[in-house]
Amino acid sequence: MIAALPMYDSPELSGAHDRFWTAIRARLGHGPPRLARTADVWALWQHPDLLLAQTCGLPLRGALRGRVAYVGTPDYGVACAPAGYYRSIWLARRGAGPSRSAGGGRHPPRFGAAWEGARLACNDALSQSGWAAACAAADAAGIGFGAVILTGAHRLSAEAVADGRADLACLDAVTWRLLERHEPALAARLATIGATGPTPGLPLITARNRDPAPIFEAVSGAIGALAPEDRFALGLRGLVRIPLAAYEALPLPPAPPA
Repeated sequence: MIAALPMYDSPELSGAHDRFWTAIRARLGHGPPRLARTADVWALWQHPDLLLAQTCGLPLRGALRGRVAYVGTPDYGVACAPAGYYRSIWLARRGAGPSRSAGGGRHPPRFGAAWEGARLACNDALSQSGWAAACAAADAAGIGFGAVILTGAHRLSAEAVADGRADLACLDAVTWRLLERHEPALAARLATIGATGPTPGLPLITARNRDPAPIFEAVSGAIGALAPEDRFALGLRGLVRIPLAAYEALPLPPAPPA
């Protein structure tokens, strides 16, 4: 069996995640003694002996559809979003405006028409929060991006904006919360200029042939029993079931331009 919680498993949170997994495993009565930590999340998500992993809504309704079983969605208490949902935060470099303007002062303009042609730093083309949500917001604003820089991670997207290599990044609200807490120097170089609408959050999955019900109960119980310091560190409020139709209703975004 294999289990992993890769989406927010930064070094600052590895201890809290390990204790969380120990509590889940104790309630299940079985499972690997340690979380797997691998860079190949696609191999993890599609592992035939997967017990538990966290993925993203875009892979769930795309490449993983029908190939895994949905367990539930953690609730991270994201402001202005229903339980289990999250939003993306638009970030620009503090003291800079859209690249085609002469600068935006200390507070760049809100995300909208002024950002036509802006360079977007994006963690991954299969990211709901970094790419799909950004595309939907740009379409709603009637604008297009001038270039898309694929960085490989939300944190690297934030760095690209702070360093001036990109004009915008779209980070999920939980990642932004963690950056503000653990990397205040980086966060201080950035300005929040808006937020996307809420979408279903990062789902927990298991192998297609497993019964997700006992896993849901074990995860839910472990969240309820978290020590206060681990609850604060992980930001977990509970576990909810969101209809798969809510994930599948979101449009698949286009591929980023080459």
